[in-house]
Amino acid sequence: MAVRNVWELVNDAKQRIDNLSVEEVRAEVAAGSATLVDIRDIRERLLRGAIPGAIHAPRGMLEFWIDPACEYHRAEFDPAQRYILYCAGGGRSALAADTMRAMGYTDVAHLEPGYEGWLDAGGEVADVAADSKWVRRDDA
Repeated sequence: MAVRNVWELVNDAKQRIDNLSVEEVRAEVAAGSATLVDIRDIRERLLRGAIPGAIHAPRGMLEFWIDPACEYHRAEFDPAQRYILYCAGGGRSALAADTMRAMGYTDVAHLEPGYEGWLDAGGEVADVAADSKWVRRDDA
């Protein structure tokens, strides 16, 4: 059996999901028609910030948090709602969106250029570190 590379998997996933531009994501967020989900690691969020209003669901916990039958399910995930996922460059979020689709979430997409594309387009950024309990502060 031939080993497939990760980019083949990402490209396959992109054939099954909505791949949105920064402008499309901005429009959906402004309309209030979707929930943004940041699947990056907490360290990435602390160092680089996040899109304002995005909920955090680290990639390693996503399947557990979105499954209504799982003891780890999070109330912010409802298969009847629209979700737009993002990661740094669009690879992990494509795979994660495809996984959500496979688990019964029918209205899911991802930010094609990822967070870096959001930054390059001048997208607004929330300072996650400023509100984090995980950052050491000298005044603490």
